[in-house]
Amino acid sequence: MHSMMRGGEWRNWAGDQRCRPARIVAPRSREELAEAVGAAAAAGERVKVTGSGHSFTEAAMTEATMLRLDALRGVLDADRESGLVKVAAGTVLRDLNEELAALGLALENLGDIDAQTLAGAISTGTHGTGAGLGNIPSRVEGIELVLADGSVRELRAAGATEADGGAAGSSNDADLLRAARIGLGALGAISAVTIRCLPSFTLRRVDSAHRLADVLDRFDELAERNDHFELFTFPYSDRALVLERNRTAAAPKPKSRVVTVLNDVLLENWALEAMAATGKAMPRAIPALARFAGLVATGTTNQDRSDRIFVNRRDVRFTEMEYAVPRADGPTAVRRVIEWVRANRYPVFFPIEVRVAAGDDASLSAAHERDTAYIAVHQYRGMEWRPYFEAVESIMDDYGGRPHWGKRHFQTAATLAPRYPRWSEFQAARDELDPGRTFANDYTERVLGP
Repeated sequence: MHSMMRGGEWRNWAGDQRCRPARIVAPRSREELAEAVGAAAAAGERVKVTGSGHSFTEAAMTEATMLRLDALRGVLDADRESGLVKVAAGTVLRDLNEELAALGLALENLGDIDAQTLAGAISTGTHGTGAGLGNIPSRVEGIELVLADGSVRELRAAGATEADGGAAGSSNDADLLRAARIGLGALGAISAVTIRCLPSFTLRRVDSAHRLADVLDRFDELAERNDHFELFTFPYSDRALVLERNRTAAAPKPKSRVVTVLNDVLLENWALEAMAATGKAMPRAIPALARFAGLVATGTTNQDRSDRIFVNRRDVRFTEMEYAVPRADGPTAVRRVIEWVRANRYPVFFPIEVRVAAGDDASLSAAHERDTAYIAVHQYRGMEWRPYFEAVESIMDDYGGRPHWGKRHFQTAATLAPRYPRWSEFQAARDELDPGRTFANDYTERVLGP
């Protein structure tokens, strides 16, 4: 029987979203998950599934039944020939990367952290960077969904077969899968995901500092020239750190433990924490700190297994907003954000991060049917963030910006609907899969409607 705890406070990674579920249920199998969902729905209770709490929104929050899928983990089936791998929903990306490596496989693209569960990562539209590459959900070929009545619905792409040799999906399934790839947890409880992987590969990462103006002028060239391109800049610095990651046939050369501690722990985390805390205590020092941080960013080169090159260690706590705009508008939007920060002398030390992605077809994808620039802004824990984020959102609205579903934004269903050509398709999927709105909460009511 699944384990069940009475309430207790749940909080996200950043510590700024908290709730007290009436009960937290931890099923140990798909059958126990179906039983828990069915029992809650029969009692008229709403249900939310939580992943690792890496969203900055209220997406996972509930005062009713919270489901934790920590026990549903691991690769369930793998076809190395096709690259199709069926994975239990609660599998943390860090663990999945190790299991895939043992199979000689890898995810095509990853974001810069690996602490999320696979189901949580796809449900919010998690992405990496690469002009020719889609987000993580774009590689999903099948989803196993537990519905409110406790039944299990398997959604498969038209023409795709399950890793375990199941039948191809119907056209209606393909429509539902397009919705469920980025479902915000509003369609059902995901129990497993079938994702298309690639043979293992090595990446060479080169970090180099440049004048920000030059990087923004060459934005398209850098995006096209690299398999994976991104930039970081502090709003008060005229420098940018450019990250270029490209495939290589050469063998991995992992960093030594000493170098890892020096780079990832001391420089990227302790130094950032120290400077951010100084800026919090002395806001007037932030412009000088940012200029200093921009100047000390130096060039490094690493070559390793793909997931180790994608992922960075993130110990410093912050809150975040991220918007997706048409790629052509990315540099202008970044310039405007920086102009606003400087004109208002706003106290923000954390960098702006800019990434790129290819368009995809998921109904609620931030990159839906357009090549995209993602612009992320951050604020250090405990510092005021709302005026900054409201100003950034206002700028992004001018470009038809779409918010990352797992990061802060102030949009509502009314303001969002016109930005997604397949909005009505998602609503139809929701009506079919969760007509009683068992999987709704305050967040889904705000952004999807009641």
